[in-house]
Amino acid sequence: MTESLNDKTIVKAQPIEKYVLTREPYYLSVRDEVSIFETAYKARLPVMLKGPTGCGKTRFVEAMAYRLGRPLITVACHEDLSATDLVGRFLLEGEETVWHDGPLTTAVRHGAICYLDEVVEARKDTIVLIHPLTDDRRILPVEKLGILLNAPNDFMLVISYNPGYQSVLKDLKQSTRQRFLSLEFDYPPATAETNIVAHEGGVSESVARDLVKIGEKVRNLKGHGLEEGVSTRLLVYAAQMIASGIEPVTACEIAIASPITDDLDLQRGIREIVTTII
Repeated sequence: MTESLNDKTIVKAQPIEKYVLTREPYYLSVRDEVSIFETAYKARLPVMLKGPTGCGKTRFVEAMAYRLGRPLITVACHEDLSATDLVGRFLLEGEETVWHDGPLTTAVRHGAICYLDEVVEARKDTIVLIHPLTDDRRILPVEKLGILLNAPNDFMLVISYNPGYQSVLKDLKQSTRQRFLSLEFDYPPATAETNIVAHEGGVSESVARDLVKIGEKVRNLKGHGLEEGVSTRLLVYAAQMIASGIEPVTACEIAIASPITDDLDLQRGIREIVTTII
């Protein structure tokens, strides 16, 4: 969509079609998170997802966007993420000054779901700009255009982060936290995780079950040298390697032992777990 703000400035809204999910993502519900999210969406309330890396937070948001029939705009937050990156910027194109919407502005204009992944990585002065969207105002100030965008009913804001990586410098302010409903995520129960690994990894149930057993035992090492347990995502990677013909022990080496630690003693301990189970 293109519109003229004045004689010299053109506003270019980003097309929304590329953010529409055309295929349903595979997601296996383990509690009541689906019904809670749907209720929050209908009530126009923002949602915060908390959980370890690779436990299914992003896949859950994708599945919910598809289920609700809304476009999904995902932003991978990082320490250099600025308000301009989220809201938009002016660019010179030929002799024209053209405004390009950022992902947050695009989501507000089109009533999409905006997902800020690992939000604690973003600068705190950047996060403040989402506050007016998370209360009854539901507005986005676009200061460079001198306008206030009212979020339509279909718009929803979702953020996520991993509590295990929090520190004094990387934490959400209470003024931000208390604007969101919170859903706690963790690695799925063994039966559900086996089904996920088998489906996503393309392996038999017995192979998936062995990988999940490995995952459970490796997670028991957390706090004993490991900062984080092996994620469901990495178990799926191992399964995909096995399905592609890689020997199972080697697959576990490159998808589990090596990615989660550089400590040689811990890697040796993980190999012993793998060879005991497989």
